[in-house]
Amino acid sequence: MSQRLLRVRELLKREVGSLLSNDYSFNALVTVNDVDVTPDLKNAHIFIGIIGNDSEKIKIVNRLNKDRGSIQHKISKRVVMKFTPKMHFKSDLSIERGVKTLSIIESLDLAEGNNSDELDSSLYKNNED
Repeated sequence: MSQRLLRVRELLKREVGSLLSNDYSFNALVTVNDVDVTPDLKNAHIFIGIIGNDSEKIKIVNRLNKDRGSIQHKISKRVVMKFTPKMHFKSDLSIERGVKTLSIIESLDLAEGNNSDELDSSLYKNNED
C-alpha cells in the first residue's frame, strides 16, 4: 500500500471519528475502527465499532449511510483533497469475534486446568502409597 493511501486512511479515520463524536449522539459507544480506501481514492469503507445491542448497531449503520452526503460534505470542508471519497459505513465485527475467541480460549484453559489438577492429585495419592 502506498504512503499516500496510508495517510488518507489515517486522516479519514481521525476526521470521521472526530465528526461522529462531536456532531452525533448515539445510545451506544461508536468508534471508527478502520478505513479502507480504494487505490483511486473514489471510495472509502469505514468500519464502525459499536458497543450496544444488535438493533442499535443496525440503526446506527443505517443512519450513517443515510447521512453519508452530509458527512462527506463536512469532511470535505475539514480535509483538503481533490475529491472526497464516497463513504460506505459498515459495522466492524472484529471486536466481537476477538471477544468470542478469547472466551473460547479461556474456557479451554479452564478445562485443561481442571484436568491437570485431577492429574496432580492422583499422582500425589500414588506417591503416598
